[in-house]
Amino acid sequence: MHTQDPVDFIEVIHNAVPADVCAAIVARLRASDRLQPGAVGSGVFPELKRSKDLRISGLSDWADVENVLQQAVFNGLLSYLRRYPQALIAPLMLQIQDSNGQPKRLVAEDFPDMSPAALSDLARTCLRPGAINLQWYAAGEGGYPYWHCELYPKDVKAETLHRHLLWTLYLNDEFEEGETEFHFQQRKVTPRTGSLLIAPTAFTHTHRGNRPQGGDKVIATSWILFQSAQKLYGG
Repeated sequence: MHTQDPVDFIEVIHNAVPADVCAAIVARLRASDRLQPGAVGSGVFPELKRSKDLRISGLSDWADVENVLQQAVFNGLLSYLRRYPQALIAPLMLQIQDSNGQPKRLVAEDFPDMSPAALSDLARTCLRPGAINLQWYAAGEGGYPYWHCELYPKDVKAETLHRHLLWTLYLNDEFEEGETEFHFQQRKVTPRTGSLLIAPTAFTHTHRGNRPQGGDKVIATSWILFQSAQKLYGG
């Protein structure tokens, strides 16, 4: 089941991960001894974001969880690209070979009938997954109430400028409030266990994570990034 507004480029995919799998991830996170204070791009500033975080990418004992989450996100990405093919063709002006071996420029109208395998190959060629961070927000005090976006010039490798789409997967919903709120779209996304939120990373989708009330909030977050220029264009 999908819900989306055709003009806000925010998509919510319900039941992207089963509720029992989410509950198991939350339990493992609560038991972890590797939690760190939640950081923003410039460091740890609790007045901006207050959470306990665990970056699971690269941790061998969390590889099973990462695989489950990345597969759910990839499935969500394919749905997003069918809804908004311009997410690929507008920045990259993609060409493929037609049945006669001749170059063909892709247009949005090509996507509805594209086979799942072809769309998957196209997505993997152009995009790559980011590292996954699990975040635990305590009731009444945790949250990320500062209005922010995900795209900024952080490092010399421009990794943060390669972020194309953000995603959040809600791992529980035993609390009130705690929505992901988008400023310009005037939209609040209510957390539901197993639901996946996908949206653009730029200032147009400035957002914040409201404080949960009456219970803790646990999420998984990351980005979908463009492949490096060398991989996309060579040389």
